[in-house]
Amino acid sequence: MTADLHCHTKLSDGSMGIDDIIVLAQKRGVDTLAITDRDCLAGTVRAKLIGERHGIKVIPGVELSSYDSENKSEVYIIGYLSDSPDRLEGLCHRNLMARKRAAQYMMIKAAQKFPISADLVLKCAQGSTNVYPVHIMTALMESGMTTELYGELYNELFTEGNENSILVRPKLPEPEEVIEAIHDAGGIAILAYAGTFEGTNMLEKLIAAGLDGIEAWCPQHDEETAAGLAKFAKKNGLLAIGGSDFKGRNNKYCVSIGSCTTPETNYSEFANYKAKIRRQQKKNAAEEK
Repeated sequence: MTADLHCHTKLSDGSMGIDDIIVLAQKRGVDTLAITDRDCLAGTVRAKLIGERHGIKVIPGVELSSYDSENKSEVYIIGYLSDSPDRLEGLCHRNLMARKRAAQYMMIKAAQKFPISADLVLKCAQGSTNVYPVHIMTALMESGMTTELYGELYNELFTEGNENSILVRPKLPEPEEVIEAIHDAGGIAILAYAGTFEGTNMLEKLIAAGLDGIEAWCPQHDEETAAGLAKFAKKNGLLAIGGSDFKGRNNKYCVSIGSCTTPETNYSEFANYKAKIRRQQKKNAAEEK
């Protein structure tokens, strides 16, 4: 069994459609795949149906954006297997509207610096539910301003505090609110790229807020970091999962679906987690009587 639990389609900041991603997963030997578009649930039902045709189990998910005001950092919490995913639609809509407003300012700033138009950026973002920095960079590539998505120009434009930065951060909810929303929807809340918060109090804060698990195996982590996070998860009773964070040509790293996966034992714990929680809740309720 090969499970990749983190993947983006062109509905958010990926470059490939659902059909092509499912075929790629099949060719890569991935039999369990989670579609986790950013603040977007639109592709989950279709992905599941297409996956069934190709013998791939598609797990519904969504990567929800948040902003930790204490650490001044965007935090992404992935919600998996929600019993009532419609309860997350409101939060997704709020985040998408916030990103849309921020993107409008960034497009204006980009057009002031370079010979590109908002229309060109929107064409580069066609099919997505929003405009992301990668779409602005694609427009700059189309216009001959750069040959790289994530080179010096990207760092110059999208690094906070840089004098030439055009970055505008959207107004996003605190991560604790996102975890609560995922639980209200009957889902599992997993912190993406957990290793990027090393040296902060992020993990402790989110565990106190009810975080269910962390992403240990991903392109952002080396083997030592992944092993340390897996050990931390076990010690603290958290799930530890893995995924490629696949975005097609929009990836910062040279990865494909299945490049980072969830070990079989960890996947089994993930798949049985909700049943385990329900058993514990029933036991607690019986003891209270």
